[in-house]
Amino acid sequence: MAESMQGLKRTHRCAELSAANVGETVTIMGWVQKNRNKGGLVFVDVRDRSGIIQVVFEEGKSDAELIEKAAKLRAEFVVAIVGRVEKRSGAGNEKLATGEIEVIPEQMRILSESETPPFPIEENSKTKEEVRLKYRYLDLRRPDLQRNLMMRSRVATLTRQFLSEEGFCEIETPVLIGSTPEGARDYLVPSRIHQGNFYALPQSPQLFKQLLMCAGYDRYFQIAKCFRDEDLRADRQPEFTQIDMELSFVDVDDVIEINERLLAKLFKEVLDIEVTLPIPRMTWQEAMDRFGSDKPDIRFGMELHDVTEVVKDCEFAVFKGAIENGGSVRGINAKGQGGMPRKKIDKLVSFAKDYGAKGLAYIAVQEDGTAKSSFSKFMKDEEMSALMTAMGADKGDLLLFAADNNTVVWDVLGALRLELARQMELLDKSEYKFLWVTEFPLLEWNEEQNRYTAKHHPFTMPMEEDLVYIDNEPGRVRAKAYDIVLNGNEIGGGSVRIFNPEIQSKMFEVLGFTQEQANEQFGFLLTAFKYGVPPHAGLAYGLDRLVMLMAKEDSIRDVIAFPKVKDASDLMTEAPTAVDKKQLEELGLSIVREKVKQE
Repeated sequence: MAESMQGLKRTHRCAELSAANVGETVTIMGWVQKNRNKGGLVFVDVRDRSGIIQVVFEEGKSDAELIEKAAKLRAEFVVAIVGRVEKRSGAGNEKLATGEIEVIPEQMRILSESETPPFPIEENSKTKEEVRLKYRYLDLRRPDLQRNLMMRSRVATLTRQFLSEEGFCEIETPVLIGSTPEGARDYLVPSRIHQGNFYALPQSPQLFKQLLMCAGYDRYFQIAKCFRDEDLRADRQPEFTQIDMELSFVDVDDVIEINERLLAKLFKEVLDIEVTLPIPRMTWQEAMDRFGSDKPDIRFGMELHDVTEVVKDCEFAVFKGAIENGGSVRGINAKGQGGMPRKKIDKLVSFAKDYGAKGLAYIAVQEDGTAKSSFSKFMKDEEMSALMTAMGADKGDLLLFAADNNTVVWDVLGALRLELARQMELLDKSEYKFLWVTEFPLLEWNEEQNRYTAKHHPFTMPMEEDLVYIDNEPGRVRAKAYDIVLNGNEIGGGSVRIFNPEIQSKMFEVLGFTQEQANEQFGFLLTAFKYGVPPHAGLAYGLDRLVMLMAKEDSIRDVIAFPKVKDASDLMTEAPTAVDKKQLEELGLSIVREKVKQE
């Protein structure tokens, strides 16, 4: 039978107690982690979000009725205990922050009883994620998840403090907005009042933060919910959180400088890690050439080597064909992996095929200096020798090559480099390597739509010196865009925005928008720009991903209180759900179900 806590007031969280409290009478409240009954001696571990404290019910120190009551406690009962803090009579527990003390109870109330939970509440749970997410409120009691969410709260609080001190105003932007088809797929919300019309949920506050610059607020930030209806991965959710900011009268260096200081503060205060400033910068082109990725992990080497020139005259059809079609031949050197079994190399080949490769050529340099190769019969000895020299090959190395157009070669070797680093255990989660990637291409060619699309968004400023290429060589134009990368993850990105109407019109023209289409989608922004717009720039972090890396987790689900699973459903609330017919009628909607074809 549950008892009332009336008359009691908690004095401390469990793990806030220490040897300094010995001799004090305290009141703690929390959940029973476990109960060990030794007959006349009952040890109860009580847990709250701060940690665990041991409570000892012992003959001679506690009355018999209290010991009998303690013996009936089960896991996850909620209790309130008034007692005296004492040094542990037995050996201390070094694993616990409170391991040298215990509480000797004077009274205990059972505030709530619990059924046996469907899985134990413990760190590093081995229980399947589907079960844990169904009972997420129990999963969230686990100390590791509680630490993650408290870390997230700390990151948000410190960000607010820092940006406020730097003169930023925190301003909320709307969640029900108009839909714009550029970018990922929108989540749509039907309007009851304007039947047949829809709001969209924002993929980011982009247009509104630019309007706030037009409105003179100078420096804005928001910890904003964003929504994208796209296929999910480990680090994606249909709804996610951005630390979003925009600044007026600034250029690239100003945005980078403020954000470097923000990152340094977060890592120092939360993890006690010094971030060396300034953070290194690398152009997009250099990142692709060296690492095959625009978000390179620079915790390890294994850089790409362009060997196109070395093999351009060889007779190996794969290399020859790629070069003749305007592509390249590049390779990576997996140091010390020359003895890799053939089966494992075959797995790497099929891994490469997943990223668009037609195959993967290799040279395994044996410890005696001889080479096993998948293509040596098509090469002259001097060509093989020159290739191995160009790759910096030593005895025992494994050289892997991709030959195709540059995009495929970069994708394949960039992914392969990371896969090999995982296999070779080169990735240390406690090492944090930051990098700015700058000068992205302004546009990228979209094969499906047969036109250029904006690599970031249509409001990204081109580099002034590249504007001469915009009509004849649009793919050559670089953007004033920058990403902040941490350990191979893009944690934030932004750009200087176009504020010149002529450049904006040209951008829409290159993207294939007519003036009417541009006005239809972005008319309110373009109109605002007629009334005095300051030069402005911004950046947004993925808060979930940043905290995931700080907490050394592999999935953002571990730093989000109530996440969705891969099909965008919520296992706990069972959302999305059907709604009743009356609600649909009010919205002027009807559900059309596709008929399943009969076999």
